[in-house]
Amino acid sequence: MMTDEHAERFTLLRPLLFTIVYEILGSTTESDDVLQDSYLRWAEVDLATVRDTKSYLARLVTRQALNALRASRRRREDYIGPWLPEPLLLDEHDASADMVLAESVSMAMLVLLETLTPDERAVFVLREVFGFDYDEIAAAVGKSVMTVRQVAHRAREHVQARRKRFEPLDAAQIAQITEQFMTAAATGDTQGLLALLAPDATWTADSGGKVIAARRPVVGAERIAQYLMHLFHRASRTPNLRIEMVNCNNTPAIAVYSDDHLEGIYLIEIIDGTITNFYAIRNPDKLVTAAVPRRISR
Repeated sequence: MMTDEHAERFTLLRPLLFTIVYEILGSTTESDDVLQDSYLRWAEVDLATVRDTKSYLARLVTRQALNALRASRRRREDYIGPWLPEPLLLDEHDASADMVLAESVSMAMLVLLETLTPDERAVFVLREVFGFDYDEIAAAVGKSVMTVRQVAHRAREHVQARRKRFEPLDAAQIAQITEQFMTAAATGDTQGLLALLAPDATWTADSGGKVIAARRPVVGAERIAQYLMHLFHRASRTPNLRIEMVNCNNTPAIAVYSDDHLEGIYLIEIIDGTITNFYAIRNPDKLVTAAVPRRISR
């Protein structure tokens, strides 16, 4: 039976639990469902039997997240066009000073984690991001400690081989590049925009076939600049269309609204001082809760 102490313990750890589940699933809506289900299961637990609330709840949500991930993997096989994680709008008070946390929720890392098996992903997240012991992880994923150590090693090597190497920019540099980008795009300064884009910059759009969007990634600064100019030109001539800058997944992002309806979120990835990737989330199903700020923790 749910008690005040049940609720208090869960609420205190909710940002951490949400972050674990989101990094395993790459979906805010599915993460909300997992946390709701886990909360109901937690309500039935005799607290006298719980020695470590954090470890217990992490194990509980990980099991539910793995079940959800295996189910969603099968659905993704029929997905139309590129599949991208759901954008994570961060609470304005969330600090990005924690570099491990900042990278772990970045769109680039979440896309990379998609290449792991469900078990590899859960083990990697719990070990590398949240620092859980191998015996705690073993209990969460239902494997032996020896197997978990092997899975962790394999997942770590996989991620390290594919992770982009770059010098992280400070907040002031990111703000400056973002401001230059917005100014160039809003004023139609094509050359100014091209100067900010890497020559092989990539535009990846996730529409799920539900709205018009490129079915394959678009590569090349000039092609991307043309699209951006069209987007901002359309916004300037359409009274009910507006563009806002937001912080999604610890990176600058463009949110495009038609009246109060969110049409798309475009995350801007900046590496070594240039814009290298745009992640365009256009699938309306992935934008349902995209305007809800989240708190994350580790």
